[in-house]
This record gives sequence, structure tokens and C-alpha cells, in this order.
Amino acid sequence: MIEEALVGSRRYWLWVSALLVLIAIGGVFYLRQLVYGLGMTGLSRDVIWGLYISQFTFFVGVAASAVMVVLPYYLHDYKQFGKITILGELLAVAAVTMCMLFIFVDMGQPARVMNVLLHPVPHSIMFWDMISLGGYLLLNAVIAFTTLSSEKKGVSAPHWIKPFIYLSIPWAISIHTVTAFLYSGLAARPFWMTAVLAPRFLASAFASGPALLILLILVLRRTTGYDPGTTPLNKLRTIMTYAATIGVFFVLMELFTSFYSDLPEHREHFAYLFEGLDGQHSLVPWMWVSVVLMIAALAMLYSPRQRAGNKVLAASCICIFISLWIEKGMVLIVGGLVPSPLGIITKYQPTIPEWGIVVGIWSIGTLMVTVFYKITVAVRSIS
Repeated sequence: MIEEALVGSRRYWLWVSALLVLIAIGGVFYLRQLVYGLGMTGLSRDVIWGLYISQFTFFVGVAASAVMVVLPYYLHDYKQFGKITILGELLAVAAVTMCMLFIFVDMGQPARVMNVLLHPVPHSIMFWDMISLGGYLLLNAVIAFTTLSSEKKGVSAPHWIKPFIYLSIPWAISIHTVTAFLYSGLAARPFWMTAVLAPRFLASAFASGPALLILLILVLRRTTGYDPGTTPLNKLRTIMTYAATIGVFFVLMELFTSFYSDLPEHREHFAYLFEGLDGQHSLVPWMWVSVVLMIAALAMLYSPRQRAGNKVLAASCICIFISLWIEKGMVLIVGGLVPSPLGIITKYQPTIPEWGIVVGIWSIGTLMVTVFYKITVAVRSIS
């Protein structure tokens, strides 16, 4: 099937070439990081996790959100999702690959990754996170490419694939739950040490993932003519709307608990994010942009006058995606490390090399989605 990705228009090859250039730039920055170490990043003794881990956390949610199309289609026989289920599974493959790459670059040296594999520690949450991500990547890769290959041959998917499909459903929940446990199990970080962190992660995942999938479907419809219909998009919009609402509810509960209890170690993290502390307010604009975008998105999604039309739907998806990328992809991680357990406020500012590596990994994921979707559209147009 790979031959389908090697044939395309001039616009397609310009897009692929642009992504390859960005990947090469990211690779150059990574080679520089190998030489100079993580000292070239904005990380420090107090802020040990930054842009890399924040992207990892966000894209674990995007990967887990594939269950929102897999579960209705396979368990509830919701046939309207027939044309988009494979798109969600392929998006999950790309997202998990990106997650692993973000972990890889954050560990500094490749040998440290090998230490995790060669010297596993079963009582470590990181060990189980590696198992869950690796297993989920394998499951989705096998499911997606087996079903797509069967479609190309004009036959039904083999029966042996069904257990893998059913296993992928709880596995999708597990990858983001284990990721939440990485943070909520740290007793010295009260911002993360909350029982609702895992549900909060899942709610945001089930909003950001469908938002991205809707945007990709709209792009496919515009560029290739591939149209899964309006019903699947409306159902995805409903899922996204309710998930985003639940996510906002969880955040409000955290705010009430922190400020009503008035415990400094809980309150100061939110104060740092919303108004700044001791003259340090680098994350305040990010936090408020996230809040405004989420309010705007929910206003569009709940307003009866704004529900019709793909332009409004695309705008609301963009707002939700960017809002949650900021909230979970930057604010949540850095906000849990600042102030430190000793009350020290350390400013974190990602450096240009960090952004370059992140853009490179984003480009790898985008290239994977481009190739996967190109193959899918070609196979389905033939069949």
C-alpha cells in the first residue's frame, strides 16, 4: 500500500518537502543537544520538565481519544463511524510515535532510553507508561493496517483482529491514566496530587482528540473530496462539547478546593498561573488565552445559531485544540513545578533549540498522518 503515498500532485509533494525540511531542522537542533546536553534548553534544577514533557502529555491524550470512534463503531455497531474509525486509529499511531519521540529527546542521551529497556523496574510508573504506550502503538498499528489491507483486497477483516480491537479500548484509557499517575503520585507537587487528575486528563483528551480529527476530516474533504458525511462530524462535535464541558467542571472544582481551603501550597500554583507571584507572571498570558479560547469555543458549540456550518465548527475545534494545548501542553506541567516545594519561583522560558526540536517532531507526526491518510483515501477510492 505504500506505493499510494509515492504518487501525488505538485501541491502534495511541496507539502511533504516542507515537512521534511522542518524535520531536518529539528534533527540539526537535536544533534546539537546531543553535544551540549539539556543545558541548552530552558530547563533547570527546579523546572526539570518543560516543553518536551508537556507535548508528550498532550499527545498521549490525542492518541487515547481514538477510543471515541473505535468504541461506538465496534462495540455499539454505530455504522456512521465506518469512514472515520480508521482515521482515528491512524491518528493514534502518529500521536503515540510523537509521544515516544518527546520522551526520547527529553532523556538527553539515547543510552538512557536503553537503560529503561535493559533494566526494567516494575514498581516504577515510568516503566508501566512505557509498556502502555508501546502496547497501544502496536495494537493500533496492527488493527489499522490489517483492516486497511483487507479493504484494498475487497475482503472482510480477519476474525483474529477482533480481540485486538476490543483490547485497544481499555488500553486507550490506560495510557492516559498511567500518564496522570506519573504526576499525581508525586507527594511534593500538590498541584498534581489530586484524585481528579486522571479523569481531568481523559476529559481533555476526549475534547482535543475529536477536535483535531474533525479538523483533519474537513481538510481531507476540501483537498481530496473524501467525505464521511455530516452525521459522524455532528457526533464528534457532541462528544467534544460534552468532554470539554466536563473538563472545565473539573478545573473549577480544583480552583474551589484550592482557594476555599486556602492552603498556601495548593493556592500558590493557581495564583502563579492566573495572576503571578512575586513579580513573576510569564505563564499568566498563556493561562488567560487558554481560558478565553475555551469560553469562546463552548459559546459557539452551545449556541443554536452557531451550530450550523463547517466554518463555525472548524473555529470551535481550533479554539478547543489550542486552549487544551496551552492548558495541558504547557501550563499544567510548568505550573506544577513552580513554585518549588521550597517556595522558590524559577522562570522557565523554552529556548529556540527546544522549539526547533518540538517543531521537528510535530512535522514527523504530520508527515505520518499525511502519508497514512493519503493511503487511506487512495484505497477507499479504489474499493
